[in-house]
Amino acid sequence: MEIPAHGRPWDEIRVELVNRGSGDANWREGKTAVYVFNAGPELTQVQKEAYSLYMSENGLGPMAFPSLAQMEREVIQMALSILNGPDGATGAMTSGGTDSITMAMKAARDFARAEKGHAEQGNVVLPFSAHPAFDKAAHLMDLEIRRIPLKDDGSYQADPERMNVACDDRTIMLVGSAPNFPHGIIDPIKALGKVAASKDIWLHTDACVGGYFAPFARMNGVPVPPFDFGVPAVRSISADLHKYGYAAKGASTVLFRSEEFYDHMPFSNKEWNGAPMKTPTLAGTRPGGAISAAWAVMNFLGIDGYCEKQGLVCQTRERVAEGLKKLGFEILGDPLLGLIAFRHPEEDNLAIYGEMYRKGWFTSMTTQPPSLHLMLSPKHAEVVDEYLTHLKESLATVASGRQGNQITPRYS
Repeated sequence: MEIPAHGRPWDEIRVELVNRGSGDANWREGKTAVYVFNAGPELTQVQKEAYSLYMSENGLGPMAFPSLAQMEREVIQMALSILNGPDGATGAMTSGGTDSITMAMKAARDFARAEKGHAEQGNVVLPFSAHPAFDKAAHLMDLEIRRIPLKDDGSYQADPERMNVACDDRTIMLVGSAPNFPHGIIDPIKALGKVAASKDIWLHTDACVGGYFAPFARMNGVPVPPFDFGVPAVRSISADLHKYGYAAKGASTVLFRSEEFYDHMPFSNKEWNGAPMKTPTLAGTRPGGAISAAWAVMNFLGIDGYCEKQGLVCQTRERVAEGLKKLGFEILGDPLLGLIAFRHPEEDNLAIYGEMYRKGWFTSMTTQPPSLHLMLSPKHAEVVDEYLTHLKESLATVASGRQGNQITPRYS
């Protein structure tokens, strides 16, 4: 496609944009359980209006746009208030979970170089279920990744003992998830904290999925184990606002126990012809709309609003789990939040996924073991019964061998 010689009317362009999305995953009707966090049209309107008010402003220039700088500070303060941030804790907004994880690893690496004299290649010890963003960041920074098998007890949790053995004098970071993405399971962060403290190693909690969910689930009475700065060894946390914080994409937070740890994250350069440049995170230009929308959503929902949304998601997960068990599916581990992975012990689970895809459901899956995977939103409370009905039909189709033409499932 070439740039048109003459501009086209917006009405015409808008129609084409809408039509182009006609074949996309049907998330507005709740048939998508990955990528999109649908908390209803009212919240979507807040996102859009708050984003558009600052869509041209740039977070790169806090002196030019002190409004954005103030909103970012307040987003970080609100985040720390629910994640047991101690006095002196701080952080920054980023574009997403990968960005937050990368900056936490950068801070841990530079801290190890400055405070411990690490000159050789460092390594990061993490559970096999940890997000691939750690591998991506390690590739960028020439760090070694050591993925350690999970516990053998069927919990799908990180194994602190095995991870302890994997650490050495070049280990710059230990990682736990709250929860992990494949199975929705919260790792034993407190036990990992004991390992980290005994070896004076940086412990990072990847709460990209659960950072803005788990605190409110706990307020609702869910027995969420310690995972945040309430564990003394945790030095940094990644938590995505555009997941269960229900903010507009892309908005995440990377949080640090103290300024001492945070100070190893920013980038600063004076060695060029332009004005000195300092950026807190990987990005230069930072969309003002993402900052303002996150601030607006957090203020719009408040504690009671988040508790209501997350309570609905937990109830939906429980309804799904009950229906799955009646159909003979096994749930992997003991998920407490909005993610759930499940498998049928006798049938081809990827074939079941394919049948559900044919019925219009776009969800995720895991490969070890092969299972179906849901990341639930408040909207899914309206479609649970339909999902379970279609799952029952899909299971029957696979069991009877009437699979028809195979498709290649889209991994997410």
